Amino acid sequence: MTTVPVSQSSAPLPVPDLAAIKVRQQATWASGDYAVIGTTLTVVGESLCEAIDLRAGQTVLDVACGNGATTLAAARRFTKVTGLDYVPSLLARAEERARAERLDVALVEGDAEAMPFVDGQFDAAISTFGVMFTPDHARAARELARVVRSGGKIGLASWTPDGFIGQVFALVGRTMPPPAGMKSPSLWGTVPHCEQLFEGAVRSLRSVHREFAFRYLSAAHFIDVFRAFYGPIHKLYGALSEEKAAAFTAELTDLIERFNRSGDETVVIPSKYLELVIHRR
Repeated sequence: MTTVPVSQSSAPLPVPDLAAIKVRQQATWASGDYAVIGTTLTVVGESLCEAIDLRAGQTVLDVACGNGATTLAAARRFTKVTGLDYVPSLLARAEERARAERLDVALVEGDAEAMPFVDGQFDAAISTFGVMFTPDHARAARELARVVRSGGKIGLASWTPDGFIGQVFALVGRTMPPPAGMKSPSLWGTVPHCEQLFEGAVRSLRSVHREFAFRYLSAAHFIDVFRAFYGPIHKLYGALSEEKAAAFTAELTDLIERFNRSGDETVVIPSKYLELVIHRR
């Protein structure tokens, strides 16, 4: 039997500087133009609004709303919807889209971990691939539960670790490791993690695994679009040497081809996500 020295076994786990990480994340999501990607995900927001069974006249909060795809889905159901995000340029895109569709929405700049709303202000809160990227998972979950009234609902769509985008995150993490102690956003795509996050605030929790299919002309087209417009990939390429960027591109191409189910020269990439509906205690 091997004896582990006390000095090693009792060493505290590293504690990441979450405030500093949030500042970097905000700059990351402000880079590129996530709206180009976000508009392709509209069907996920529509599905989430149906899953949570929104009703006309309800007050709804879309957390980390990005360019407003899910905010607008809620507005199409005649709810009183507010979109919250900490990237002003994305809120501007959401406003453009709402104006074009003549939909009445409120858009607020703010932090998902410290929302500028009173307790129980909303009948429902929703988030599509948004709140999962908060640095402090527990704090974000507490805020979601806090702003939803007793008996209300929380609806979340989060990429799973084993799905395509979850594997892209893993590849990014291997290429440029995150700060020590930082939790993967893909944990939001697992039921046990979410059960733990919302423990004590849940009357019932219903989960369904769904897939969203990314459809692009080719693997190279997918990479070009994400490199130009998807903040985390855009920033990663900007930080890599030419040699490392080429290696990352090769690995990402292999990953795309492994998931591709098109059967022709295009790519159709199914990516698993967890659709979660929480009934608030």
